[in-house]
Amino acid sequence: MVDTAAFPVKSALRTLDIIEYVVARDRPVVAQEVAAALTIPVSSLSYLLTTLVDRGYLARAGRRYTPGPGLARLQTRASGMALAERVAPLVRALRLQLNETTSFFIRKGWEVEALVTETSEHALRYAVQMGTSTALHGFAAGKAILATLPDSELEAYLTETERVAFTPATITAAAELRREIAEIRRTGIARTREEHTPGIQGIARAVMVGGAALGAFSVAIPSVRFDATVEDNVAELLRRTALLLETE
Repeated sequence: MVDTAAFPVKSALRTLDIIEYVVARDRPVVAQEVAAALTIPVSSLSYLLTTLVDRGYLARAGRRYTPGPGLARLQTRASGMALAERVAPLVRALRLQLNETTSFFIRKGWEVEALVTETSEHALRYAVQMGTSTALHGFAAGKAILATLPDSELEAYLTETERVAFTPATITAAAELRREIAEIRRTGIARTREEHTPGIQGIARAVMVGGAALGAFSVAIPSVRFDATVEDNVAELLRRTALLLETE
């Protein structure tokens, strides 16, 4: 029987070998040199080098590779890292576990903005553009953040904003939103049911640090793949993931 667990381990070892080799050379190196020195097939090496460049651990100029800025970040304490850098691995991990589009949103006034996003690999999927902003009531992440606000600030939002209906299912009435917020505060989980985009279900959970919302993790799932079991699984993964930031 083939031990399939060995393949990811081998890939991880090769990745570390590449980083160590490039750093040790103290000069730009080409892929052929790395392949020959580490006896890595060119097809595998190409994928690993591309990944390392994408993540910033190597830099590429033409055909030559040098250590990248991502290596310095590995020695940076969490308090010195940008929020996007802190949440990106968690967003990626959620996407890998669920294979659904996963994002981290932050509040900007009465809107939420996508700070980090990872898109599902399914053919049928919902894509979120980095930097995309939408009204708080439109996304599950926005509702999750609304539920963290003090009552006075929540009432200010309900009074000051004109809430548009993105779809026939969008909740815009103040009384209905208050009921929804009360339920989110009770469970910690916010939902949108085709309220921003037809055919898309959203689930989100806010991250609380120092008594305030740092932002919210959110997962967008096409309705055809959504059921109670999926909902419960996503909610639990969101709870665990948010806790990782809250207990740093």
